[in-house]
Amino acid sequence: MDILILNGPNLNLLGRREPGIYGNRSFEDFFPELEEAFPQVKLTHFQSNHEGAILDKLHEVGFIYHGIVLNAGGYTHTSVALADAVAAISAPVVEVHLSNLHAREDFRQRSFLGRHCAGSISGFGLESYRLAVQWFVNQTPRRVGFRV
Repeated sequence: MDILILNGPNLNLLGRREPGIYGNRSFEDFFPELEEAFPQVKLTHFQSNHEGAILDKLHEVGFIYHGIVLNAGGYTHTSVALADAVAAISAPVVEVHLSNLHAREDFRQRSFLGRHCAGSISGFGLESYRLAVQWFVNQTPRRVGFRV
């Protein structure tokens, strides 16, 4: 099973950026724990601060990977183009956020992506990624369009 973890803008600053909201660990420090927790899954990750690069990555893997865990950062609340890309691909997408969006500013409570995703997970810090990958592992091939 191939799963991409796709991180958007400012997520390269995890561990340094507003640790009271986003925690004090970097994604790079956390990723090996995910790989260890899911040895049956081929996990890859990609991060970009550029919307076009994120779109290109969705187009690249969205028809060949079994799933995508997407933390689009601020693009969640602003990008129709990203929502259209998620809607266009065949790989199921789980939207994740480190903070609880419903406890944040009003503008963060709106997701352009959510309606096109299999589900959304927010508020559990880096554990949000683990929960999303676990969801993919728990699914049967027929339920989420896995190629068998």
